[in-house]
Amino acid sequence: MRSPLGFTATDPAGACPGANAPVTVLTSYDITSNIMTMKLIKRSPIALAVLAMLMEEPLHPYRMQRLIKERGKDEVINVTQRASLYQTIQRLEREGLITPQKTVRDDKRPERTVYEITEKGREIALEWMRAILSTLTREYPEFPAAMSFLPLLAPSDVASQLELRAKAIESELRRIDEVLQEAQTVPRLFLLEMEYLRVLHATELSWVNSIVGDLRAQRITWTEEWLRQIAAKFSIDSKLDQD
Repeated sequence: MRSPLGFTATDPAGACPGANAPVTVLTSYDITSNIMTMKLIKRSPIALAVLAMLMEEPLHPYRMQRLIKERGKDEVINVTQRASLYQTIQRLEREGLITPQKTVRDDKRPERTVYEITEKGREIALEWMRAILSTLTREYPEFPAAMSFLPLLAPSDVASQLELRAKAIESELRRIDEVLQEAQTVPRLFLLEMEYLRVLHATELSWVNSIVGDLRAQRITWTEEWLRQIAAKFSIDSKLDQD
């Protein structure tokens, strides 16, 4: 059973009506400075997770990694390599977003540094959240890249590989459904990322199956000769010759 995220929102913009939230007046200089700072600081899912958890309480890296997994955030944040988490923490410290609070020692464990978030870190975390939620950024996953080079393989080979992908997606959908079923008592707020992943996978499955159908029916197909003809027709050099 996944454990829901349990921190209380501290952002005045998200405070309940009537809450005694402090009001901060920003000048144009402050706004410009914040925007420039955001552009200089590299944003990443792991960095956002670290800042979000430290907004709850000071933590050491090992506990951060455990919390990410316990809360099911490893569905959307890659923490399989602990080194990447430590590198992110070191970077956030260099950028002044977090700072060491204390060092704890245990006879059974190595020395661990507990980190806390700085005021700058809080501001950046909230700005990152607003930017990520409100804007569409270009991402470059492997699958669309491979789809753009399909002619490297024969049509029948592509169809076979996509059928394997469809089976993998179906398996992943079943797993997500099991997670959601087991987490019925968890408030929906803490399951939204799983809902999002399910929608993405379900949509992709439908599309992949349609492409497989078109490949098997030869509505989408290619040969080396046809590819050469298309290359000649649409090449830049041929257009220059025509001009």
